[in-house]
Amino acid sequence: MKYICLVYPDEEIFASMSEAEQGRLVNEALDSDEALRRSGNYVDANALELPESAVSVRVRDGKLSATDGPFAETKEHLSGYILIEARDLNEAIRLAGTIPMARLGTIEVRPVRDLERYEEGFAA
Repeated sequence: MKYICLVYPDEEIFASMSEAEQGRLVNEALDSDEALRRSGNYVDANALELPESAVSVRVRDGKLSATDGPFAETKEHLSGYILIEARDLNEAIRLAGTIPMARLGTIEVRPVRDLERYEEGFAA
């Protein structure tokens, strides 16, 4: 089963690190991805730009609106994701615990739900 590990670092902790410490952490994260790849658990991973670069999009009453920046101000923000393959939630949690950014914030682990096309008369 696939699980998404959403990475939410505490930006204050990250910002207080020296450039060298941040660089080592990035290298450690890339090494962690490689370890997941070697173990067969890696599916995909990417980092995200800072929340200031985000645009929130909504459609209400057929009208599109786009708002700059994050929806809510928080100490932690979504900075990336790691998509993994795991036997069950317990293994996914164990693997999430190996993600270096877990030391600076939170890794939210969620099962990926496979959607099926709705067929008329089909009860989900």
